[in-house]
Amino acid sequence: MISIRPVSDLRNKFTEVEKEVNGGNPVFLTKNGYGTMVVLSISAYSNLTSGVEKALDEADNYAGTHSKRMTHDEVFGSIRGAMREKN
Repeated sequence: MISIRPVSDLRNKFTEVEKEVNGGNPVFLTKNGYGTMVVLSISAYSNLTSGVEKALDEADNYAGTHSKRMTHDEVFGSIRGAMREKN
């Protein structure tokens, strides 16, 4: 369930916000009616970023053991080529 709250709820109703977040739901915070941030539990944040962290670690390890470097155009050109082959 989507929860949208004013940012003042962090101060005034922290335990309610905390309960929602710990229940696995993100809480979207607004300021003057506009979205400003999302509050997540540490485990939800870890789930979102674990794949990225793992990929960055693998890239660092690869770069440490291989001397070949690729330009931006080479990297994204090969990705675009692979995507075209799938379609």
